[in-house]
Amino acid sequence: MSLSLDATVEHFPIAGTFTISRGSKTTASVVTCRIGDGVHTGSGECVPYGRYGETIDTVLAEIAAIRHHIEAGLSRADLQRAMKPGAARNAVDCALWDLEAKQKNKSAHVLAGISSPEALTTAYTLSLAEPDAMREQAAKYAHRALLKVKVGTSDDAARIRAVRAGAPESRIILDANEGWTPETLAYHFAICAEERIDLIEQPLPAGRDEALATIARPVPICADESVHATGDLAALVGRYDAVNIKLDKTGGLTEALRMRDEAVSLGLKVMVGCMVGSSLAMAPAILVAQGADFVDLDGPLLLAQDREPGLRYEASLVFPPEPRLWG
Repeated sequence: MSLSLDATVEHFPIAGTFTISRGSKTTASVVTCRIGDGVHTGSGECVPYGRYGETIDTVLAEIAAIRHHIEAGLSRADLQRAMKPGAARNAVDCALWDLEAKQKNKSAHVLAGISSPEALTTAYTLSLAEPDAMREQAAKYAHRALLKVKVGTSDDAARIRAVRAGAPESRIILDANEGWTPETLAYHFAICAEERIDLIEQPLPAGRDEALATIARPVPICADESVHATGDLAALVGRYDAVNIKLDKTGGLTEALRMRDEAVSLGLKVMVGCMVGSSLAMAPAILVAQGADFVDLDGPLLLAQDREPGLRYEASLVFPPEPRLWG
């Protein structure tokens, strides 16, 4: 059976501005991959990540390079060897999952061996800002069960305290985006423990996180930029307590499922996260997030306009995708 592959660029305006320690953006630019057999079409979405040298153009070029092999029938298993982990492979891999689900008239969760996916409590992300503004943000969303808060400056004490004051009952994840230093770890960790923070994500730069192995960690520490795929996990034991699995890092659902199982076997907690993208990008991640300790799949909530149809969000819950969207 011959296939056709098409990759296009789409832009989704962000509601306001999304700011982390590395910069701000007002638009989510994504690459959408569609693979068809003449009857059915499977779709996948990825977000190129500049932190890893990815751009829209490099992702499109990677997908173009694999097009002939996909159209000739390259399997998902072989795709894992033919492309490196990253955004491009994610879009292709998820499109192949969606296509297979449609061809076999079976839900993707059945193909993945997941009996009955459930709605999940997802974090809602607050951008980095000055403490007073962050307190206002936190108060506005204090009704949410779980907040993920962007920090990562040389002194985040006032921000941490402001967010907790604004949302006294919410569980809170802090994401430092590699912005702290070994010298400020103990200081920030003590404040996080005092303010009942549930998890701290990537406090130190990837490749320069040795200090985490020798310092007391009163709050669990989660690897993000320090972990991409299954082969990275073993080296994290003793430095990190959890890992953030993102499909744009792993290179798709296939590797993400494998990575989740290996993380659990190593005694690491699992967080399933996302880039700022549409519901199409979140849908396959919901399968990985079944049973996860932390879920951060709020990308569509940060957009001024999502795909139609999109995922269903109610209060702090995100529900499994309908087949019209994906899977």
